[in-house]
Amino acid sequence: MTLIVLTAETDLAGGTTAERFDGAAHGGGVAVSFFLNHTPPGRGAGPHRHPYAEVFAIRDGEATLVVDGATIAAHGGQVVVVPAGATHAFTNSGERTLEMTSIHPAAEMITEWIEEA
Repeated sequence: MTLIVLTAETDLAGGTTAERFDGAAHGGGVAVSFFLNHTPPGRGAGPHRHPYAEVFAIRDGEATLVVDGATIAAHGGQVVVVPAGATHAFTNSGERTLEMTSIHPAAEMITEWIEEA
């Protein structure tokens, strides 16, 4: 494998609130993917699940996660591990931008979005 150096702003797929690293697209395939989240207050991701665990490393700000119906309040400096198959969602519940890395231990992200009732 060749050494790879990427710049989030220019080399990763980006949107308004996150940059996305897909492991399968880099260096012949890396067995991890992630989002660098910069989520404004009140925003987040709706209910979904993955066939693997997802790790949320919260660098700054506050988040409310709902995991299989249980509500978890988390803040900068904490790591939350959501089990494989668990339906989960998150919202920035603070007053400033939530800086968080969402780690998917897979070369390709697999997400099943769950419709809210």
